[in-house]
Amino acid sequence: MGKLAGKVAVVTGASKGIGAGIAKELAAQGASVVVNYASSKEGADKVVAEIVKAGGKAIAVGGSVAKAAEIETLFAETKKAYGKVDILVNNAGVYEFAPLEGITAESIDKMLGTNVKGLLLATQAGVALFPAEGGSIINIGSVASDQTPPMSAVYSSTKGAVDAITRVFAKELGPKKIRVNSVNPGPVVTEGFKASGFEGSDFANQMVQGTPLGRIGQPDDVASVVAFLASDDARWVTGSLLQVAGGLR
Repeated sequence: MGKLAGKVAVVTGASKGIGAGIAKELAAQGASVVVNYASSKEGADKVVAEIVKAGGKAIAVGGSVAKAAEIETLFAETKKAYGKVDILVNNAGVYEFAPLEGITAESIDKMLGTNVKGLLLATQAGVALFPAEGGSIINIGSVASDQTPPMSAVYSSTKGAVDAITRVFAKELGPKKIRVNSVNPGPVVTEGFKASGFEGSDFANQMVQGTPLGRIGQPDDVASVVAFLASDDARWVTGSLLQVAGGLR
């Protein structure tokens, strides 16, 4: 029996990449997982199929966290299927990089809408389904909030907001026995990482050179830390920002 047996976990943006890795790891630890997706039903169904094949429990539920009505639907379907939420992983996020002169109102709205507004509203809706014994919220931030690389003004600012929100909610939700932490990865090899042309690029090579452990991260590097924070092993951990980046600063 896994450490998360009997728990229900919602993972936003879980049809691929880090989110998919987290969903599979939480299921492997015994949780029933809601695999949320914004657009890729095929990807989410694939993740669910892999979980079920491995003996776990999962369902796929569509909904963009950038849209309040779709967040409501996500948690209504979660309640219908499982009746509660014990673990919420706010993983859904988008990123774009541009110099100051290339920043647009549309890119600001897009990143703030998902990375900040979506996280806030998903947390609000999710907490309403937490049981009296509390639970765990894990936000997926980024080392960008500390590293602040060039051309990341909007993205880094949204992840700085995630850091602040994590610490605020840790204080606010502590009396409800809900722990709130952030996992802040560095570069991770995902479908998006490859599609953006980062794999093998000068940028990626520079990141490896600046990483003491000497490689780019993998989704399971992040997922295992999330599973720890979701479990009772982390019962005395809240308001923490865990850098999961191989030492990259």
